[in-house]
Amino acid sequence: MTRVKLCGLTRAEDVRAAVELGFDALGFILAPESPRRVTLEAVERLLPLIPPFVAVVAVVAAMERGELKRIVDSRCFDAVQFHGGESPAVVASVPLRRIVAFPVAGREDLERVRDYDGVADAFLFDAKRGGQGGGTGEVFDWNVLRGVDFARPIILAGGLGPENVRRAIERAGPAAVDLNSRLERAPGVKDPGRMEEVMRVLGRVRRPEAEKGDER
Repeated sequence: MTRVKLCGLTRAEDVRAAVELGFDALGFILAPESPRRVTLEAVERLLPLIPPFVAVVAVVAAMERGELKRIVDSRCFDAVQFHGGESPAVVASVPLRRIVAFPVAGREDLERVRDYDGVADAFLFDAKRGGQGGGTGEVFDWNVLRGVDFARPIILAGGLGPENVRRAIERAGPAAVDLNSRLERAPGVKDPGRMEEVMRVLGRVRRPEAEKGDER
């Protein structure tokens, strides 16, 4: 089963809804330039709402080592997701599960992936737009991933929502998908209806018995 991460969470009500719907991982963006940024203190306040088997992911970009150490030392997170083109040495210095993100426009953008074979636990591929790598709400050509033998599991991101997530999984065969802007009403404000819809599309929400009965 493809695992599902919801990223860009900022509010307690959205965390509760994501947990109830069965999302496998929740992402909190600590990068200062993001409109969905939360502070480490805010994540600490939200942490009691998240049960033990839901992964908590810190999303960072070009942070200094001192800030990375503070994130690790907080003991809030199970994994760190790197979006700032961090070097393999910086990635390897983090003693948590490590996800390295690559903005993709074409197959040439996959050339750097092998540099992280020995340090990343997973590779995340997102749409590339100008200098922005991630959080664009846009899709890329998933076909560029086909036929490539990656040394680590891959996570697919970039403009995924109820309308296209099944097709994306069929095309790219990722181990997980990372959802964000297509499930929002505004940056950092999730839409519970869209969240439920995408989990239904993925077969993760049981349909009511009455609804099943109508189909017989």
